[in-house]
Amino acid sequence: MADRPVEVAYFYRTKWGHHDEFLELFNRNHLPVLHEQVKGGRMLDVRVRVPRFHGDGRADWDVMVTIVYRDWAAMEEHSDKEITERLFPDQGRFGEEERRRFTILDAHWDVPLDSLPG
Repeated sequence: MADRPVEVAYFYRTKWGHHDEFLELFNRNHLPVLHEQVKGGRMLDVRVRVPRFHGDGRADWDVMVTIVYRDWAAMEEHSDKEITERLFPDQGRFGEEERRRFTILDAHWDVPLDSLPG
């Protein structure tokens, strides 16, 4: 079990009126870091999804990111710092924008997933 891929769904609910800003900051600052980790082999796949329609009666989340990690050890590994310093030389701006990205959230939660045979 520890040596097989692990998929995790990351859910984000943005504050009203900040959905586009959140996606802009996510795509500019966080998604490139995730893509670098796919290139390096820590992650096997990264996908960003939003609901197709607005107002389906549930407002639990408005951005879902699924990441497939190489294995459990890769999921627990933290290699972002080296990548962010390389990709974003202006660490002051990067830090401000990342703080802003989390300030405009109402909620965020992570769900490690198991696949069932079928």
